[in-house]
Amino acid sequence: MSGTRDLVRLVYRDPQHLSERLTLKFIERLGEPSLAWTQRILSERDPKDRPAVASDLCQRSAEISAVDGAVAGTPFLLALVPGYLGYLWQEGVLVLRLAALYGRDPRELEAAAEFLVLRGIHPDTEAARAELERVRATPMPDKPSERRPIRNWYESVRMLGVFGGFLSPPASEPAESAHARLRMVAGIAAGTILWAVTWIFPVTFMLAMAWGCESHARSLGRRATDYYSGKATDSELESEVRAERRLARTITLILSVALPIAFVAYADHVRNQTGVNAVGAAGAVVGLSLVIAMVVVARRI
Repeated sequence: MSGTRDLVRLVYRDPQHLSERLTLKFIERLGEPSLAWTQRILSERDPKDRPAVASDLCQRSAEISAVDGAVAGTPFLLALVPGYLGYLWQEGVLVLRLAALYGRDPRELEAAAEFLVLRGIHPDTEAARAELERVRATPMPDKPSERRPIRNWYESVRMLGVFGGFLSPPASEPAESAHARLRMVAGIAAGTILWAVTWIFPVTFMLAMAWGCESHARSLGRRATDYYSGKATDSELESEVRAERRLARTITLILSVALPIAFVAYADHVRNQTGVNAVGAAGAVVGLSLVIAMVVVARRI
C-alpha cells in the first residue's frame, strides 16, 4: 500500500516523466537485491547454465504477472492499483535480474537506460540515458496548488499504459492541436466505456488483463535475454516492441468484446422468446456500448 501511495503521488505530480522516475526507483530498490540474487544463483549452479536460469526466471515472472494482471483487471479500485503496480514491479525484477545474470551492474544508470529501451519507451540507450540524467537532476514537482485539468489526468493514465506495455508512446505534437484534442476525447470515451463494461462483465476484462500482462512479461523476458546475451540490437528491439503492441491491442480487443457480443446474442434470443424484459434492456445497453466503442477505436486507427 505504501508503494501504491508513492505511485499515485508520482502520477499526480509528474506524469510526463513517469517512466523515467519509476525506472530510477526500480534501480534504487531492486539493483542491489538483483545483484545478490545473481551471485547466489551462480554460486549454486554452473555459469554455463545461464540460459536455463534465464528461462526459469522468465517463466516464473510470467506466471506472477498473470495473477497481478487478473487482479488489476477487476473494477475495484482497492485492488486495481496494487495489482498493476505488482505487475510493473515484477517486470522490474525480471529485467534487472537478467541484466545481472549476464554481467551488467543493475545499480548503474546504464541498466536503467537499457530497461527503458527494452520497454520501448526510448529508441536507443543514448536517448534514454540523456532523459534519465535530466530527470534525476530535476526534483519532484511540488503538489499542484490548483485542481488539475482533465487533460493532465488523461496523460497520467495514458503514460501508465505506455509504461506497462499496453500503449505506444504519445506522438510528438502540440498538446493544443485539433488532432491531440480529438485523441484525448476519444481516449476518455473509450476508457469510460471500457470501465463500464468491466462492471457488467468483470471476468472478461480480468482474463484480458491476465493474458496481456503474462504475454508482455514473456516477451519482455525474451527481449531482455536476447539483448543481454548479445543476440539483439537496439533497432531490432524497437521493431519487435512495435509489432508486439499491435498484436496485443488486437487480441485484447477480441477478448474484451467476445463475451459482450455473446450476451447481446443471448439477450436477443430471450427477447424473441419472452418479449422486452430486464435481460433484453441490458442487451440493448451493452450493444450500444459496443457500437460506441468500435466507433472510437475505428477513429483512432
